[in-house]
Amino acid sequence: MKQLSTTIAILALATSSAAFAQGVSFATFDTDGDGVISKEEASENMQLEKLFPKLDSDGNGELSKEEFAQIQ
Repeated sequence: MKQLSTTIAILALATSSAAFAQGVSFATFDTDGDGVISKEEASENMQLEKLFPKLDSDGNGELSKEEFAQIQ
């Protein structure tokens, strides 16, 4: 099931659907459920890890839902 969730998340990133990314994929990447995606959580996906520095607009080392939604 986790592999299916990861596949869905990768698809969301690849298709650049902000609405889908915010809803389904954010929760998939926020594996500890704390409401943010840490660098460690992002490192589980090569694409997200690569985009992380650009998306982390406030430079706090975490992606909020709003920052993650910038994937367009």
